[in-house]
Amino acid sequence: MPSADSLPKRTEAFRAGLRDLGYQEGRDIVIEYRWADSHYDRLPALLAELINLNVDVIVTHGTPGVTAAKQATSTIPIVIAVVGDAVASGLVASLARPGGNVTGLTFFQPELNAKRLELLKETVPDLTDVGVLLNPANQMNEPVLPQVVQVARSLRLELHQFDARSPDEFEGAFAAMAAKRVRALVVFDDAMLIGNARTVAALALKHGLYSCGFLDFAPAGGLLAYGVDFPDIFRRAATYVDKILKGAKPADLPVEQATRFQTILNLATAKALGLNVPSSLLLRADEVIE
Repeated sequence: MPSADSLPKRTEAFRAGLRDLGYQEGRDIVIEYRWADSHYDRLPALLAELINLNVDVIVTHGTPGVTAAKQATSTIPIVIAVVGDAVASGLVASLARPGGNVTGLTFFQPELNAKRLELLKETVPDLTDVGVLLNPANQMNEPVLPQVVQVARSLRLELHQFDARSPDEFEGAFAAMAAKRVRALVVFDDAMLIGNARTVAALALKHGLYSCGFLDFAPAGGLLAYGVDFPDIFRRAATYVDKILKGAKPADLPVEQATRFQTILNLATAKALGLNVPSSLLLRADEVIE
């Protein structure tokens, strides 16, 4: 996970979900937090700490976090707060019958990024070249990227990949985008990128890029956001913890797919880019930031 202060709404939503189910922290349940601060190499040591504490359930999110947890233990139940394509990434055998000690919530990552490409194309109809910013340390990119490339071709867009493993690599990635003369950018879901959404959005604006990413991205200054309602899905993760604590086995709890998606438009960023936003997009947006 990224730092504790980068996901306050999601963490609080999970805790609220537990409260809704009758759990009071300190009385009925104790939550031990561990944060990787977006450094995935820290995950094995953090998980070892939790295992040594004999925790009853491990709750985590994102492919790197869930993968590390699955490698660390085959006996302690693991609840996925949210992850992209749990089946494609090999985290569960199937949605209906996850098997093993892992279950939770997932969303279809290629579909999400395809929608982001469509939104950018609708916003800028003559768009031809789009960059994707991703963290190559995130295993989820491997099954997702080829499918997103196919969608880009169907939209007659040429995709250019740019990598950033940490904030230190942002400047270099955006310099490479400028050299390639891309006009727009899709930011892939990744804990490190989400935790640094404001910095990424500011760099996109500085370089004059039309941008689209996860839901946190537009409020942070990006042009567009399309994604899963993460606080809602983190709240749902509490129901899995409840069932497991009451005796259910993860293998018998089907993985749920996200059903609530939102589109957010940052009109202030659009004006800063000199963009006339199509009325169709204005009408369809779930939220417009003035």
